[in-house]
Amino acid sequence: MSKTVTPSAQHRRADILERLSESGSVRVQDLSEAFGVSTVTIRSDLVALERMGRLRRVRGGAVALSKTVTTSLQDQRMNVHVDEKSSIARRAAKLVQPGESVLLDSGTTSRHLALALSDTPGITVITNDLTICDLVDRSLPEAEVIMLGGLMNKGHRYTSGPLTMSTLRTIHPTHSFVCPTGYLPGRGLMTNNQEMAQLKAAYLECSINTCVLMDSSKVGLPGLLRFGGLRDADVVIVDSDPDGLLAADLEGSMTRLIISSQPA
Repeated sequence: MSKTVTPSAQHRRADILERLSESGSVRVQDLSEAFGVSTVTIRSDLVALERMGRLRRVRGGAVALSKTVTTSLQDQRMNVHVDEKSSIARRAAKLVQPGESVLLDSGTTSRHLALALSDTPGITVITNDLTICDLVDRSLPEAEVIMLGGLMNKGHRYTSGPLTMSTLRTIHPTHSFVCPTGYLPGRGLMTNNQEMAQLKAAYLECSINTCVLMDSSKVGLPGLLRFGGLRDADVVIVDSDPDGLLAADLEGSMTRLIISSQPA
């Protein structure tokens, strides 16, 4: 009889895969501290993911298996917090008017947003994410698509590097939608990969309107690198605000906080 995987374990393992996708490796001790569980629990997660062919365990942690991990990540992340991400995406789509340009960060919430934009005619979608580019090409026949050039991160389906950054300096889209790996109250928007931190910081600066998208599970979830703060955005959209932490951090700022689970 197979062992039942609890929802919390499923979410934790999906987050582990996301960290692998960004940085290529993870450490047991770092994951234990990030998720607030024992190192024994983390090792159990890594054993389970290795048996599923999602990663390779090494001393003290694990490393990615290129495309195998990415495929698993996309499948699992799209099935985690689906209702929350969908509600965030629907509310974000209301910010976009016909004919405007939209810069989409890499990530599953952005993929939900791309689908939510299917009824908005004449838009231009800009992204460094090959999966989102393909999705827009197939699902939004009236939309123009601009793929940011640069170095393709093998197995992770996004571009980065000097060429990507150079392109970002030449564009000025109407909206940019940025998805952090985590948000630490009092600290800021976090991610785990140096190149992604550089890209996300540029996304916060290059558009007319900037919007941060994250489901509430990201609040309090740490990351290695800070790339910006909530107040760097014009709008922050979440499904809920745990303990009012986001509202407290934004008090007195010009940034608008939208709770997607509440009526517009």
